[in-house]
Amino acid sequence: MLIIKDLHAEINGKEILKGINLKINAGEVHAIMGPNGSGKSTLSAVLAGNQNFKVTQGEITYQGKNLLTQTIDERANEGIFLSFQYPVEIPGVSMINFLKTAINSQRKHNNLRPFSSAEFLKYMREMQNLVELKSDLANREVNVGFSGGEKKRNEIFQMAMLKPKLAILDETDSGLDIDALRIVANGVNKLKTPKSSTIVITHYQRLLDFIVPDIVHILYDGKIVKTAGKELALELEEKGYNWIIEGVDNQINK
Repeated sequence: MLIIKDLHAEINGKEILKGINLKINAGEVHAIMGPNGSGKSTLSAVLAGNQNFKVTQGEITYQGKNLLTQTIDERANEGIFLSFQYPVEIPGVSMINFLKTAINSQRKHNNLRPFSSAEFLKYMREMQNLVELKSDLANREVNVGFSGGEKKRNEIFQMAMLKPKLAILDETDSGLDIDALRIVANGVNKLKTPKSSTIVITHYQRLLDFIVPDIVHILYDGKIVKTAGKELALELEEKGYNWIIEGVDNQINK
């Protein structure tokens, strides 16, 4: 599904990613954890095609193709979805028109005929029920006037509608209370398939109580410094990040 080799990236001349190596197979859930400033959100931005970040070295292969040559639109149409840590508001644009345009663009890319209005509305209602989204949210402008929890639930609703092959959840748990977290996580779990993969980026283990990862990676100072199973998240909850950071620093100083 996704292979990253020796990825280096910078913004405004400052190197953030310093040699990321990562392989994600179809059907897997990978959690990426790490302290603030370690490069987690930069990695998600690079995968999504954010042009503020410059890749200076390395390769990213997605579904056998060079991801770095693809535009943001091409990546989205090829099934890459990014759930933002801070979802933006889009005044004047209704959720219905926003999603219908996105879905029909994706269908055109895949040589499928566009949804009719009736087909789209039927599909939208099915996905609302799947992720437990209130109907009034889907009828409003994109994220305008939404609470933090509503914005995050809306992101998962968009994910349900678009059915991505690779979903990147960038600190989706940020600012959520336990009930909202459970609803968001349930939506993610319902959308998991053997042909799709998920990257969960988070500071805290609590999200991983609900979205159980197959593999956990620790990102520190622009590199993945430790990889293990889901038990690694529990160990981090108990010990914090210092034991990882101290171990890395000791290796560098040797």
